[in-house]
Order: sequence, then C-alpha cells, then structure tokens
Amino acid sequence: MSTGSRFRRTLLAGLVAAAVVFPVSAAASPRIPAPAPAVLSGSAGLQSRYDAGLAGIAEAARAAQDSGHAGRAAKLGTMAEPGAQFLTFDGRGQGRAIEVFGDLGTADRVAVLVPGSDTNLDTYQRFREGALSLQQRLQAGHPRSAVVAWLGYDTPGTVSTTVLTADRADRAAAELGPFLSRLRGFTPADARISLLCHSYGSVVCGRTATGPGVSDMALFGSPGTGADSAADLPTTARVWAGRGSGDWIGEVPHIRLGGIGFGTDPVDPAFGARAFATGSAGHSDYLKPGTESLDSLARIVTGTEAPHA
Repeated sequence: MSTGSRFRRTLLAGLVAAAVVFPVSAAASPRIPAPAPAVLSGSAGLQSRYDAGLAGIAEAARAAQDSGHAGRAAKLGTMAEPGAQFLTFDGRGQGRAIEVFGDLGTADRVAVLVPGSDTNLDTYQRFREGALSLQQRLQAGHPRSAVVAWLGYDTPGTVSTTVLTADRADRAAAELGPFLSRLRGFTPADARISLLCHSYGSVVCGRTATGPGVSDMALFGSPGTGADSAADLPTTARVWAGRGSGDWIGEVPHIRLGGIGFGTDPVDPAFGARAFATGSAGHSDYLKPGTESLDSLARIVTGTEAPHA
C-alpha cells in the first residue's frame, strides 16, 4: 500500500473514531412531543398550506411548552412570525419545515435551498436567515423571485458517523425529487427553478433526480457528491460549484473508500462543473449579505451568472 493510501485510510479511520467517541448533540437531545401534521388534499392551494403550516407550528409550540421544553417552544414561536409561509411543517423528531419567501404563485425565478448538517428546528433560524438574505438580494434586481427553504430531511450531525456516508442523503433525495415535481404546480409554467445545495446538502442534491424542471444546481461548501463528475449526476441542469477561501471543508480529503466519503471535489476542474466566484467565504458564510458568494448565487438563480475562471 502506498504512503498516500495509508494516510487516507488513517485519516478516515480517525474521522470515524472521532464521530463515535464524541457525543452528538442531536442524538443526546431529549425527545420533544409534537402532534402529527395535518393531512391536506393534493389540490390544496398555497394559502391553505400556509395556514396549516402556521397552525401546526402553534400546536407544536404548545406541546413543547406543556412538556417543559420552553426553549423549543420559544424557537417555534419565532418561526411563526406574522406572514410566515410554510408549505409543510412537522415538529416530530428533528423536525421538518419547508418555508417560502416571496410570492411563489407569480415568481419566474425560484431558488430551492437544501441545507447541510446540524440543521433542525433548534437551529432553524440560522437556515432561515440565509434564505431571507438570498430573497432580499434577488428582489433587489428581480422582483418576481421566490426562495424555498427546504428542510425536508433529517440532517446528520457534523460530528457523527452519518455525515461520512450517503445514507441520509439517499433518503432525502427520495423526498426532494418528488417535491420539485410538485413545486411546479405552484409556480408559473415558465418559472426557472434552481437548486442551491450547501455542504451535506450537496450530497443530497447530487443523488436527486431533478427532471427537466430544474435549470441549475449549485454546490457550495461541498464534501463531494459521491459522483466522479458532473455528467454522472442524475440531472440535466447546469451544475455549478464554488468554495470560499475561508471554508475549512477544503481541508477534508475528497476520497471514497467503500461507503465512506464522497469522492471527487466538485470544484476540481476534472469534475466538470461551472465554477462561480465565492471570495473569502467561510463554511457558514455563503449567504451572508454583501458577500461575493451571495451575489454569484443570486445570478445563478436569475440566469445571469457567467462561469468564473
């Protein structure tokens, strides 16, 4: 075995050992009771879904408060601000939430954000802030736009064995693909839909059959997708990739051994994705106001971004 191969195997073993030894906050958190979400008919319109989402959040907040989980109740209360638009909400377990920013019914540019590890109801505000930042940036130049914050899966913990494999990504992709098809029923026929996939979310997107309705897929802060090249992804969308100079994930080996790791680095020219400018973004900075990465992602959504050399 070569020295490089030994190093890679040793490093992966260390990552797995660390994930096993150090406790994972999500796994250690108490189970918080919440009611099952209301079942709506397939013909239910946007407003009916938004009303049901807010009602579900209010019920989950009451259940959390009554069971002594005031912190969760307070976070749910923040989510249910006046005018919030949740297509779906499920307060059970880690929680699922799909929130819309903007007028989905008139938008001809729609971005679907897919989050990475450690995103759940307790950390949702961080995810929401990124979605809102993107929507405000889009609105400045393209008023007919909308952003969908898609927390539609149980994300892995950053320090866990699950973040090293595609198991959760495969389950998430089985949810995301059909959702993208249903999303078409709420938008104008000519709407341009883009998938913006952060960190482990890029593993999810890389395994999602998008169909012809998705025009662009942007991977940022990505550990890899599990594919050797952009051409191997189950999509006809244009594939973009970017990583900020301050992102620690650039130090993670882009390898795959058995079921561990995700292979080729999407920003490697050999992967074949279109590069986009990200500036000095750190791993959690890509959607922060005023950043080069936010500007680039907004241009990808509007269809005005040119590949970065």
